[in-house]
Amino acid sequence: MLQFNQRGVILPPIIPILLSVVWTSLSGVIQPGPVFAMTLAKSQRSPWAGAQIAIGHAIIEVPLILLIYFGFGQFFENPVVQVVLSILGGGMIVWLGIGMFRSRVEVAGEGKDLPYNAVVAGIITTGLNPFFLLWWATVGIMLVMKFHEFGTVGLVSFIFTHWLCDLGWLSLVSVLVYNTRKIWGRKFREWVFIICSLGLIGFGGWFIISGIQTML
Repeated sequence: MLQFNQRGVILPPIIPILLSVVWTSLSGVIQPGPVFAMTLAKSQRSPWAGAQIAIGHAIIEVPLILLIYFGFGQFFENPVVQVVLSILGGGMIVWLGIGMFRSRVEVAGEGKDLPYNAVVAGIITTGLNPFFLLWWATVGIMLVMKFHEFGTVGLVSFIFTHWLCDLGWLSLVSVLVYNTRKIWGRKFREWVFIICSLGLIGFGGWFIISGIQTML
């Protein structure tokens, strides 16, 4: 059945476009980054950590998609904005990594958890990631624009489909980590936190350096 927009123009089928969203979204979701590192760390305590981080991720991502949809995406292409986000966001992610490194023994061996819940972790590692914002200002704009002609239904379909990719991948990682944690020794768990914390520090440092290079 043919679909028409408000101007009477025939719309292309939405299913193939949604499949392209799945493919493009998964290519970004499975890339290692601050969100993935935090998911590994938080999944030591709960199989639901990945889903909770995905909720925190969506709290930042959905308003960003709406801004892009309504024409404010170019704001994130501004070099000054990118420099500020890179330096400030990178600094905060480095701070998270240092905090995780310092608490690694207590968290790995004494049953304690990190001082923030998984939803907050998802918000922080998403909102302070300048390359996440840059992805949406480039690849993301291209995806969002495909749904302009479909109106509200298209926008909602896009947001839901993209978020399901985040939810599915992070939940899979979380469940696998949680269900295999009993076969890990204390030292192994501690090394997981060390690797995750160093990953956060490395990503944060990379963001800061990239911002400084852009400024110069």
